[in-house]
Amino acid sequence: MKSLVFFDDRGPVLVLCAGDRRVDTTSLGVRRATADEVREATGFAIGGVPPLGHDRPLRTLVDASLRRFDTVWCAAGTPRAVFEVQTERLIAALPDGDVRDLTESA
Repeated sequence: MKSLVFFDDRGPVLVLCAGDRRVDTTSLGVRRATADEVREATGFAIGGVPPLGHDRPLRTLVDASLRRFDTVWCAAGTPRAVFEVQTERLIAALPDGDVRDLTESA
C-alpha cells in the first residue's frame, strides 16, 4: 500500500492506495507534495510515511480498491520498515478516514 501526500487549497491530504493504482489528481483537485512538504506535513520522509500515527491531524483519503485485500503492508516510519494490518482494521483506526474511489479509470 502507498501512503502519498498531496496538497489542495485546504492544505495537506494523505492518500492511501494500492501499489497497482494511480491517484486521479485531476478529479481530486490536488498536486503531489514535494519531499520537504511531505516531511513537514507528516514528520516522515518519502518512502516511510505511515498511514497513521502522525504528530498532528492529517486529512486522510482511502482508495476504495484497498478493500479487495484482506491485509495490507504499510510503511512504518522509514523506507526499510513495514507492518502488516487487516485492511478493515486500518480503515477503522483512521480518524475520519474518507473511503472512496480515488484512482484513475483503467
